[in-house]
Amino acid sequence: MRRAGAAVAGVVGGVLMLSGCGAVDLPLAGVRAGADGVPYALIRPCGDDEYMKPWLDGWAGAAEDGPSTTGWGVKRENLHGDADFPLFSPPADWKARHRGAQRLLPEHHYSLTFGHYIVGDSYNGIADFSTEDIEKLKPGQVWADGRVMSRAAFEKLAADSC
Repeated sequence: MRRAGAAVAGVVGGVLMLSGCGAVDLPLAGVRAGADGVPYALIRPCGDDEYMKPWLDGWAGAAEDGPSTTGWGVKRENLHGDADFPLFSPPADWKARHRGAQRLLPEHHYSLTFGHYIVGDSYNGIADFSTEDIEKLKPGQVWADGRVMSRAAFEKLAADSC
Protein backbone atom coordinates (compact mmCIF):
# COMPACT_ATOMS: atom_id res chain seq x y z
CA MET A 1 0.00 0.00 0.00
CA ARG A 2 2.77 2.46 0.89
CA ARG A 3 4.58 1.83 -2.39
CA ALA A 4 1.41 2.56 -4.37
CA GLY A 5 0.87 5.74 -2.36
CA ALA A 6 4.49 6.82 -2.89
CA ALA A 7 4.23 6.10 -6.62
CA VAL A 8 1.03 8.16 -6.92
CA ALA A 9 2.62 11.02 -4.95
CA GLY A 10 5.67 10.89 -7.23
CA VAL A 11 3.57 11.03 -10.37
CA VAL A 12 1.43 13.88 -9.01
CA GLY A 13 4.55 15.77 -7.93
CA GLY A 14 6.12 15.31 -11.36
CA VAL A 15 2.98 16.52 -13.12
CA LEU A 16 2.79 19.57 -10.87
CA MET A 17 6.44 20.36 -11.47
CA LEU A 18 6.03 20.08 -15.24
CA SER A 19 2.86 22.13 -15.29
CA GLY A 20 4.74 25.02 -13.68
CA CYS A 21 6.74 25.35 -16.89
CA GLY A 22 3.73 25.97 -19.11
CA ALA A 23 3.41 28.51 -21.89
CA VAL A 24 2.75 32.10 -20.88
CA ASP A 25 -0.11 34.07 -22.42
CA LEU A 26 1.10 37.21 -24.21
CA PRO A 27 -0.83 40.01 -25.99
CA LEU A 28 0.48 39.00 -29.42
CA ALA A 29 -2.94 38.71 -31.04
CA GLY A 30 -5.53 41.39 -31.60
CA VAL A 31 -8.52 42.38 -33.67
CA ARG A 32 -8.57 45.58 -35.70
CA ALA A 33 -11.43 47.40 -37.36
CA GLY A 34 -11.05 47.63 -41.11
CA ALA A 35 -12.08 50.74 -43.03
CA ASP A 36 -14.90 48.62 -44.51
CA GLY A 37 -16.20 47.71 -41.04
CA VAL A 38 -14.88 44.13 -41.29
CA PRO A 39 -12.93 42.92 -38.23
CA TYR A 40 -9.39 41.70 -38.99
CA ALA A 41 -7.26 39.28 -36.99
CA LEU A 42 -3.72 40.36 -36.13
CA ILE A 43 -1.11 37.72 -35.24
CA ARG A 44 2.36 38.84 -34.16
CA PRO A 45 4.76 36.05 -33.16
CA CYS A 46 8.01 37.13 -31.51
CA GLY A 47 10.70 37.85 -34.11
CA ASP A 48 11.00 35.03 -36.61
CA ASP A 49 9.50 32.42 -34.24
CA GLU A 50 7.49 29.62 -35.78
CA TYR A 51 3.96 29.29 -34.49
CA MET A 52 1.23 26.71 -34.72
CA LYS A 53 -2.45 25.95 -34.58
CA PRO A 54 -4.07 29.37 -34.71
CA TRP A 55 -7.77 29.27 -33.92
CA LEU A 56 -10.82 31.36 -33.16
CA ASP A 57 -13.45 30.09 -30.75
CA GLY A 58 -16.75 31.85 -30.09
CA TRP A 59 -19.40 30.96 -27.55
CA ALA A 60 -22.68 32.44 -26.36
CA GLY A 61 -22.72 34.37 -23.09
CA ALA A 62 -19.85 35.07 -20.75
CA ALA A 63 -19.03 31.52 -19.63
CA GLU A 64 -16.08 29.97 -21.45
CA ASP A 65 -17.21 26.53 -20.36
CA GLY A 66 -20.03 26.47 -22.92
CA PRO A 67 -19.62 24.84 -26.31
CA SER A 68 -17.85 26.69 -29.09
CA THR A 69 -20.57 27.67 -31.55
CA THR A 70 -18.60 29.69 -34.10
CA GLY A 71 -15.05 30.16 -35.30
CA TRP A 72 -12.34 28.12 -37.01
CA GLY A 73 -9.30 26.02 -36.24
CA VAL A 74 -6.04 25.27 -38.01
CA LYS A 75 -3.97 22.14 -37.45
CA ARG A 76 -0.90 23.46 -39.30
CA GLU A 77 2.39 23.91 -37.54
CA ASN A 78 5.56 25.71 -38.69
CA LEU A 79 3.74 28.91 -39.63
CA HIS A 80 5.93 32.01 -39.95
CA GLY A 81 5.55 35.76 -39.98
CA ASP A 82 2.94 38.29 -39.01
CA ALA A 83 -0.61 37.72 -40.19
CA ASP A 84 -3.40 40.22 -40.85
CA PHE A 85 -6.62 38.83 -42.36
CA PRO A 86 -10.41 39.11 -42.09
CA LEU A 87 -11.31 37.57 -38.72
CA PHE A 88 -13.46 34.80 -40.20
CA SER A 89 -11.32 34.18 -43.31
CA PRO A 90 -7.88 32.88 -42.32
CA PRO A 91 -5.37 32.44 -45.17
CA ALA A 92 -6.50 29.71 -47.59
CA ASP A 93 -3.20 27.82 -47.34
CA TRP A 94 -3.84 27.33 -43.60
CA LYS A 95 -6.77 25.03 -44.55
CA ALA A 96 -8.90 26.14 -41.60
CA ARG A 97 -11.87 24.08 -40.47
CA HIS A 98 -14.82 26.39 -39.91
CA ARG A 99 -17.70 25.84 -37.51
CA GLY A 100 -20.94 27.74 -37.13
CA ALA A 101 -21.72 31.18 -38.48
CA GLN A 102 -18.68 33.02 -39.84
CA ARG A 103 -19.51 36.45 -38.45
CA LEU A 104 -19.66 38.16 -35.08
CA LEU A 105 -22.77 36.98 -33.27
CA PRO A 106 -24.74 39.01 -30.70
CA GLU A 107 -23.85 38.38 -27.05
CA HIS A 108 -20.88 36.15 -27.94
CA HIS A 109 -17.37 36.05 -26.53
CA TYR A 110 -14.34 35.00 -28.56
CA SER A 111 -10.77 33.93 -28.14
CA LEU A 112 -8.20 34.32 -30.93
CA THR A 113 -5.13 32.26 -30.11
CA PHE A 114 -1.92 30.80 -31.53
CA GLY A 115 0.97 28.93 -29.92
CA HIS A 116 4.75 28.80 -29.95
CA TYR A 117 6.01 25.79 -28.02
CA ILE A 118 9.73 25.32 -27.53
CA VAL A 119 11.26 23.98 -24.31
CA GLY A 120 12.07 26.98 -22.13
CA ASP A 121 10.50 29.51 -24.54
CA SER A 122 6.81 28.71 -24.94
CA TYR A 123 4.04 31.22 -25.28
CA ASN A 124 0.47 31.68 -26.50
CA GLY A 125 -0.59 34.76 -28.40
CA ILE A 126 -4.11 35.51 -27.25
CA ALA A 127 -6.88 38.08 -27.60
CA ASP A 128 -10.16 37.65 -25.73
CA PHE A 129 -13.07 39.85 -26.75
CA SER A 130 -16.83 40.14 -27.13
CA THR A 131 -18.88 41.11 -30.15
CA GLU A 132 -19.66 44.37 -28.40
CA ASP A 133 -15.93 45.12 -27.87
CA ILE A 134 -15.27 44.81 -31.60
CA GLU A 135 -18.39 46.67 -32.73
CA LYS A 136 -17.19 49.74 -30.76
CA LEU A 137 -13.88 49.92 -32.64
CA LYS A 138 -13.32 52.72 -35.12
CA PRO A 139 -11.13 52.19 -38.22
CA GLY A 140 -7.49 52.15 -37.14
CA GLN A 141 -8.26 50.90 -33.62
CA VAL A 142 -7.26 47.50 -32.24
CA TRP A 143 -8.69 45.40 -29.41
CA ALA A 144 -5.87 43.62 -27.56
CA ASP A 145 -4.88 42.97 -23.96
CA GLY A 146 -8.47 43.63 -22.84
CA ARG A 147 -8.63 47.20 -24.20
CA VAL A 148 -8.87 49.50 -27.21
CA MET A 149 -5.65 50.99 -28.61
CA SER A 150 -4.18 52.41 -31.78
CA ARG A 151 -2.52 50.13 -34.32
CA ALA A 152 0.89 51.63 -33.40
CA ALA A 153 0.23 50.97 -29.70
CA PHE A 154 -0.64 47.35 -30.47
CA GLU A 155 2.53 46.85 -32.52
CA LYS A 156 4.59 48.32 -29.66
CA LEU A 157 2.78 46.20 -27.06
CA ALA A 158 3.42 43.04 -29.08
CA ALA A 159 7.10 43.89 -29.64
CA ASP A 160 7.64 44.80 -25.99
CA SER A 161 5.93 41.57 -24.85
CA CYS A 162 8.61 39.51 -26.58
